[in-house]
Amino acid sequence: MLWKGQRQSDNVEDRRGMSGGGLAIGGGLGGIVVLVIALLLGADPRQLLEQTRGVDPSTGTTTTRPTNPQEDELKQFSATVLASTEDVWADIFRQAGKTYSKPTLVLFTEAVRSACGEAGAAVGPFYCPGDQKLYLDLSFFNELQTRFRAPGDFAQAYVIAHEVGHHVQNLLGTMDKVDSARGRMSEAEANQLSVRLELQADFLAGVWAHYAQQKGILESGDIEEALGAASAVGDDRLQREGQGYVVPDSFTHGTSEQRIRWFRKGLETGDLRQGDTFNVRSP
Repeated sequence: MLWKGQRQSDNVEDRRGMSGGGLAIGGGLGGIVVLVIALLLGADPRQLLEQTRGVDPSTGTTTTRPTNPQEDELKQFSATVLASTEDVWADIFRQAGKTYSKPTLVLFTEAVRSACGEAGAAVGPFYCPGDQKLYLDLSFFNELQTRFRAPGDFAQAYVIAHEVGHHVQNLLGTMDKVDSARGRMSEAEANQLSVRLELQADFLAGVWAHYAQQKGILESGDIEEALGAASAVGDDRLQREGQGYVVPDSFTHGTSEQRIRWFRKGLETGDLRQGDTFNVRSP
């Protein structure tokens, strides 16, 4: 991917290396519990809160773990991919008479707090509709290459574009409809609805790739890298590798074949009208 020298998004919140993974107790039940414990133990509650935030109470400065040049370059890459998605989706929304609200990309280390709750890096990249932010521990990109055997910078771009796809679904009201419907379904039915949501996000990632390709920033082999990443995170493949067998009723993201097919459809058409994964007999 020809990303160097391209515009980088300003909508990146860098929490990498923050002590405690950037978990800040600012109020709510968590903050109350911290204060109660502090009072019972005779400690200064302000000091405990500052330590939770990753702030050295003696100096008032934020404590951080060191980052490295490789991660810093990945940050620049991620900001560039995010900027590209901003440009593409702003154009698509404008043509539809709508305004695209840009999401924020939060980079974190090990653990993070979002409007959707606390999460560790093990959950992988995720999107939180509550604060319209994408969350990414950059170490996932190394895991993508080593554990999932999906190398390449466009495989990484696919990951970001997929989460941005969820943001697009949120703006269009799709996520609210899915969440409401899940509450009236069995677990197996709710899982199938989740699969359709995830496959549409793959399609939307493909739509972005369609226009990125038109802008001439893709290189030979990039599409294959994205398809390799889509295949690597298919439910059937992950279950087969993890436990030796698959349980289709437990799928939440779709099979490798489905994820490839919907990404490719978005890539080839660039047409949002082709991405209705909810009203097809078999996605």
